Amino acid sequence: MSRKFFRRYMPDHEKIRNHRLLNRLFGKLLHDPNLLHLNRRSVSGAMAVGLFCAFIPLPTQMLVAAAAAIVFRVNLPIAVGLVWLTNPVTIPPMFYFCYKVGTWILGAPLQPVDFSLSWEWMEHELGLIWQPLLLGCFIVGSVAAATGYGLTRLFWRLHVISHLRERRRRRLEREAAKLQVDSEDRLK
Repeated sequence: MSRKFFRRYMPDHEKIRNHRLLNRLFGKLLHDPNLLHLNRRSVSGAMAVGLFCAFIPLPTQMLVAAAAAIVFRVNLPIAVGLVWLTNPVTIPPMFYFCYKVGTWILGAPLQPVDFSLSWEWMEHELGLIWQPLLLGCFIVGSVAAATGYGLTRLFWRLHVISHLRERRRRRLEREAAKLQVDSEDRLK
């Protein structure tokens, strides 16, 4: 995807700088231009931050992603937007997979989990599974972040190489056409 596509949906830097809550929490850190730049370093870092924070099993994922993006000086909207990979539809399979990874690494047996969104479930069931769940979330989030970072850097590099080759091909075609016109003019 091109930068023009992302720029169309990016917020204005002044809006982010003047946001009361963000300004109170982060102050001068919001004045960093990398928070909205679309370059290889900023976008790949935002991919890593957003993917890692998507696997945090807390409802404050967006705040953590925003804080991490500001601290690591990566693209803020992309980092926060990637957190939405975990939504009401994807949360159960993602966190169940993380739980299974955690139990596999710890060598603990899988506990039958009957999920219900209630305080009683949080008190009783979560106490049984919190260690493998957090370990699995950390491991899967780290792998997802590293993979997203690496693939973004790779695809960005491949896109740049492709663009440079295309530009070189067009230049050579123009030069060949100019030489052909010059040789035709000399023959006349």
